[in-house]
Amino acid sequence: MAALDLCLNSMAKAPEERACLADFSNGRAAEVLSFHQSIPGYAPTPLVSLPNLAKRLGLSAILVKDESKRFSLNAFKVLGGSYAIGRVLAERLGAPLEEIGWKGLSSPKALSETGRLTFVTATDGNHGRGVAWTAKTLGHHALVLMPKGSAEERVLNILATGAECEVTELGYDETVSLAAEKSRSMGGVLVQDSGWPGYERIPSFITQGYMTLLEEIMAATSEPPTHVFLQCGVGSFPAAALGRLAAAYGQRAPKGVLVEPKSADCLYRSVASGDGSPKSSPGPLDTIMAGLACGVPSALSWPVIRDLAFAAIRCDDFLAANGMRILASPLPGDPPVESGESGAVGAGLLEYLLSKPRAREWAEALGLDGDSRALLISTEGATSAEDYRDAVWRGRCPEIA
Repeated sequence: MAALDLCLNSMAKAPEERACLADFSNGRAAEVLSFHQSIPGYAPTPLVSLPNLAKRLGLSAILVKDESKRFSLNAFKVLGGSYAIGRVLAERLGAPLEEIGWKGLSSPKALSETGRLTFVTATDGNHGRGVAWTAKTLGHHALVLMPKGSAEERVLNILATGAECEVTELGYDETVSLAAEKSRSMGGVLVQDSGWPGYERIPSFITQGYMTLLEEIMAATSEPPTHVFLQCGVGSFPAAALGRLAAAYGQRAPKGVLVEPKSADCLYRSVASGDGSPKSSPGPLDTIMAGLACGVPSALSWPVIRDLAFAAIRCDDFLAANGMRILASPLPGDPPVESGESGAVGAGLLEYLLSKPRAREWAEALGLDGDSRALLISTEGATSAEDYRDAVWRGRCPEIA
């Protein structure tokens, strides 16, 4: 069985035909970045260059955005959750978020006006931790639901914020539905990146929040990459990346390549169908890439992905595990990057595409050559230390010849 499946996006549109990119405009991105810069401890995460790996693989450059350094939370997800909560609170206070900022939201006056709210979410770990951290820091409460099989360390990290955390006996998508039900019954505020008819504003805020990551990348580079590999989940992150890069660079925007596990391949199926409608993955969502174990695409993100993605890939877990090892133990002269299962899959995929003769046709289909500058987003660090050691120390998920 092939290690991966690739399909080019036959639905990609010319710039003048694309879905509206107003949510990803320069002005909106600047507002999002300004809000995150107002949070104490904010600093851009590193953009790491791997020149020796690039040379070995026959590329011009490989850049890795290292989100293990995002605040103290070891993942990028807090960017979306914090911005969404900020927008919700600012609206309740009747003032623009860009005027209030983090300092205003965290003031006793703001808390007395809004009352203590409960923010509810479902998560595989990173998103929930970001929501819980934001809620606590601003004086509010969080209820976090997690799917069955969630790593104990991720549960403990959420509990450490003072949030309630419940591990359900359900899969991820069913846990999202349960979170929505609980939020309604208790009068809480649902903070979920999945969007559906009637629940669109907060998911749109979450997606916009991820633009800070792209702003930092663009500020640190003199020219756009030619390719960007984007882990999917429900689609809010790749939509943010594709939308922001298209709005900023226009026709010079990089080719966006979606990456998913084979067992959680809803966006691959959506692209491969070619009929313009989102598809679900039948599951079971059994993968080491816990942050990508989602079976239903966000209806809000799908139009952006449909119009802007260049290709979609679904791949075996060993590519993620190998990516962790490649980044943890780089070629001499390249810096190491601590990357978790969901964060490292792009590195493992890129190495496979460019080092295996049997993958040559896929690399050619993507246009990867000596002039290519590849951007990888390491979306998380070792959010479960034991799982990280299983892959990096003990060789979990070796390639099957």
